[in-house]
Amino acid sequence: MKKKIFIAGGGGMLGEGFYQVFKDEYDLLITDIDTNEPWISYLDFRDANEYKKQVKEYKADFLFHLGAHTSLEYCDKNPDDAYETNTLAVENAVHISNELNIPLLYISTAGIFDGKQETYDDWDLPNPLGHYARSKYMGELYVKENKGKHIICRAGWMMGAGPKKDKKFVQKLMAQLKEGKKELFVVNDKLGTPTYTHDFARNVKLLLENEYWGLYNLVCGGETGRFEVAEELLKLLGKENEIKLTAVDSDYFKKEFFSHRPASERLINAKLILRKCNIIRDWKTCLKEYIDNYYQGYLD
Repeated sequence: MKKKIFIAGGGGMLGEGFYQVFKDEYDLLITDIDTNEPWISYLDFRDANEYKKQVKEYKADFLFHLGAHTSLEYCDKNPDDAYETNTLAVENAVHISNELNIPLLYISTAGIFDGKQETYDDWDLPNPLGHYARSKYMGELYVKENKGKHIICRAGWMMGAGPKKDKKFVQKLMAQLKEGKKELFVVNDKLGTPTYTHDFARNVKLLLENEYWGLYNLVCGGETGRFEVAEELLKLLGKENEIKLTAVDSDYFKKEFFSHRPASERLINAKLILRKCNIIRDWKTCLKEYIDNYYQGYLD
């Protein structure tokens, strides 16, 4: 009989990746406040009683808590909602999974570091800068301190799910190209690591099936920055000679993106490498696959 996974907050780009990777070998109940797919049912996981009721009724073998407010600006403008969604709801997930004695997956972020180092491994100490980072880190700490069998995975710059769900950097660039922009302004003072949702989900599956509980950095291979990602994207699209790429510093976008961001969010998958289960690929390989699979005909 297939094992059952209850996925809370699975309506976004990461949920789509988990659905594609897990659906054939597991029974899934995927929930979200935004029921934007036929395979998603409604749940506001901030409602602790309803959250518990649904997980119990499903008789889940695993609980995956994926959802969060991920806009730094939204979190800084609405701190109460940020902590209710990104911290308290995670505490709900811990209580539920403890009561049912099932393992819990929680998704953390590279954004919990202050950016003063060039790179961060799994044992570097976080120092969150704003309400988004702080609310996510408090969730991470609560899971670590109060949950036995758990997996915490820190993701980098997420890419996946295509134009319908991707609200991040790659889609923002693609949308500008679709609008017919001939010049892209891209910051050159922010370092990080792209993370392809499908590879991320596959690596989580490997950890789960090996019962390698604990905290892991989980990002694509290769160190990079926003500007290099934009360069590679134009190359993949064959547009490097027709689109001008202009480097700017973060102040250029200060009005829209006013929240403080770390200068470097580069993670190293040190624990995965030592455990010999780092199967997430280089970011350039993943970017190519992502564009090939999700953006065919998008710019036509």
